[in-house]
Amino acid sequence: MSELILIAASGLAREVLAMVRSSGQYDVVGLLDDDKEMAGVIVDGSPVLGRIDDAAKYTHALLLVCIGSGKSREAVVDRLTALGLNESRYATAIDPTVQYPEGCRIGRGSILLRNVTLTAAVTLGAHVVAMPSVTFTHDDDVADFATFAAGVSLGGGVRIGRAAYLGMNASVRERTSVGAYATVGMGAAVLSNVPDGETWVGVPAHE
Repeated sequence: MSELILIAASGLAREVLAMVRSSGQYDVVGLLDDDKEMAGVIVDGSPVLGRIDDAAKYTHALLLVCIGSGKSREAVVDRLTALGLNESRYATAIDPTVQYPEGCRIGRGSILLRNVTLTAAVTLGAHVVAMPSVTFTHDDDVADFATFAAGVSLGGGVRIGRAAYLGMNASVRERTSVGAYATVGMGAAVLSNVPDGETWVGVPAHE
């Protein structure tokens, strides 16, 4: 069993910890977090071993960045890249209930929690996070560091930009797009393209 270190002592890290323990995917060595007060704290049975930059010391362990914000996940990965840690160092954590048929692709560093569904020819980039019961329909294309809160549903052929965030139970109409670093609010219904960096809310969603 591969050793795993979780980056950030967050709620997401606790969810990942529970998932990988129950499935036996990884042996979690501990967590790393920049909060000095977290040093030595035990989080759900796993110790906080040090700061994020200490990841370079653990040469035999895979890493998983457990930060809810895609932009913040991107910043941490960039920081670790500068320390010499490449993409091969990252794990991928997929709950056993996740459905993804042949022809779907999931990038390194991604986290897919319980009951996420990929129907056909779905592509997820690196370091994507999908919370429980997210649905990706045929031909969806998701860029690196995108984040999907619980219950998000995408129609077919949707494009999601880098580090975009979609709030709980948001839905996106088929063949539309959500731009890079854009935010879609909780329960929003996206019927037209969301430009890069904008925040859209409501039904139908608007800026």
